[in-house]
Amino acid sequence: MPPRRKFNEFERGRAVAWFQDGVPKREVARRLHVSISVIVRLIQRFTATGRVQERRRPGRPKKTTPREDRLIERLALQTRTASSSIIRRQLRVATNTNISQQTVRNRLRGFNLRSRRPAWRPRLTPAHRAARRAFCRRHVRWACQQWSQVLFSDESRFTLNHNDDRMRVWRRQGERYIDATVQEKVAFGGGSVMVWGAFRLHHRVT
Repeated sequence: MPPRRKFNEFERGRAVAWFQDGVPKREVARRLHVSISVIVRLIQRFTATGRVQERRRPGRPKKTTPREDRLIERLALQTRTASSSIIRRQLRVATNTNISQQTVRNRLRGFNLRSRRPAWRPRLTPAHRAARRAFCRRHVRWACQQWSQVLFSDESRFTLNHNDDRMRVWRRQGERYIDATVQEKVAFGGGSVMVWGAFRLHHRVT
């Protein structure tokens, strides 16, 4: 059976014209790459109403226009950390349209935007970045024997109190590490315990 698809009004008109010219329903379905049941229902609807347009389906109409949907997307992209309640309030101020927070999330999902926790990176000054680039350039050709003489150390901070870290950002797939969706953190803050460790090639310092 051909895959089910929705065909337009012009194709529906062609199907009816072919049928009236004596083309079998199965052949009409084959020409339009649709199921035979689609053609049967189309002919039944045309016979009963004389029209090929689809009947209006029941259901609640969308409360936002395409222009308002684009505004919702733009508000989320301008401020990635804005919550759905903030975007809802901004939309109401701009267009006097009152919608729910779930509707905001539904519209953003239609633009492939999801609410996610941000990736984070240490806050680096331009001097930090320059020093890191210089270090890489100086050591890019080092051999394993040279690196074996280097002691690598690091320290980690563990907070004693729970931090729920509720900040969220709107992002699409593949946007995890772009600047707009990354949160910078200060490496050494107060109210925490610092743990230090070091290692070298084939050795660990405890």
